[in-house]
Amino acid sequence: MAHPLNRRRLLTAGAATLGALTVGTRVAAADWPASLALPAGWQPEGITIGAGPYAYLGSLADGSLYRADLRTGTGKVISTGPGTPAVGLKLDPRGRLFVAARSFGARVVDARSGETLASYSLATATPSFANDVVLTPRAAWFTESYQPVLYGLPLGRGGELPAAEDVVRLPLTGDWVQSADGAINANGIARTPDGSALLVVQAGVGLLHRVDPATGITEAVDLGDAAPLTNGDGLLVRGRTLYAVQNRQNAIDVFRLAADGRSGVFQRRITDPAFDVPTTVAAYGGRLYLPNARFTTTPTSETTYSVTVVGA
Repeated sequence: MAHPLNRRRLLTAGAATLGALTVGTRVAAADWPASLALPAGWQPEGITIGAGPYAYLGSLADGSLYRADLRTGTGKVISTGPGTPAVGLKLDPRGRLFVAARSFGARVVDARSGETLASYSLATATPSFANDVVLTPRAAWFTESYQPVLYGLPLGRGGELPAAEDVVRLPLTGDWVQSADGAINANGIARTPDGSALLVVQAGVGLLHRVDPATGITEAVDLGDAAPLTNGDGLLVRGRTLYAVQNRQNAIDVFRLAADGRSGVFQRRITDPAFDVPTTVAAYGGRLYLPNARFTTTPTSETTYSVTVVGA
């Protein structure tokens, strides 16, 4: 459903549906851009959108953070990076950005001032790749792509950030089978519709897992006859709808989930000619925003990058 302030302005024309494949679904408010230009050489990966019409994106190049106005497409760097990557990120209601930083752990940044509020070393084994993050009322959970573990930052009363020694390292057990060294395992992460568990996509094998955050026990989610989520990347759950980005396929697969996240039914696949290895997805109103990481293009300081907008 469109955001109440934008419902009357939303355009729904321009989509062509062929069976379960939705093609050319770019949708924007009448005077909102259908794509967002990013600074040259930015190398985006993660995106997050809060209650206001602003997207926040991190840079793989140096960890800088950028805020884009969804209404105009204009933006600015709000935090100059520490020289380490910014991968997945999420904005909390207190205006804090939780940023995954590959082997460098995680940091929390004030989205208003750009100040780094805290930094955390997450891994206890190598190699390490803190990849994506999801926020729950009690914790920020980060995926680890090279080890069978999730990292948690437990939040105190009023969202208080934890001390460095309080980082939770949750081994993944149950149905989880870690792939060989060098493969991307845990990637995108989201909450189940009822909030009882976490959903984690295992990119290399294309499986979606339901993870109990209290025990680390995982169950493979039953997605019926849907194709594997190979190269599965960012996940977004809105209500009981799951959007699963598959980066190298230039596609988003859409599922209707059971409330507890144990099963799902394939609805459709969204593609767009403007996709260029999209990695993650965030939503505002009736629109989805996907940064094009362009992993098949050799990055330079002059390489162009953008965010593509499609209808949800």
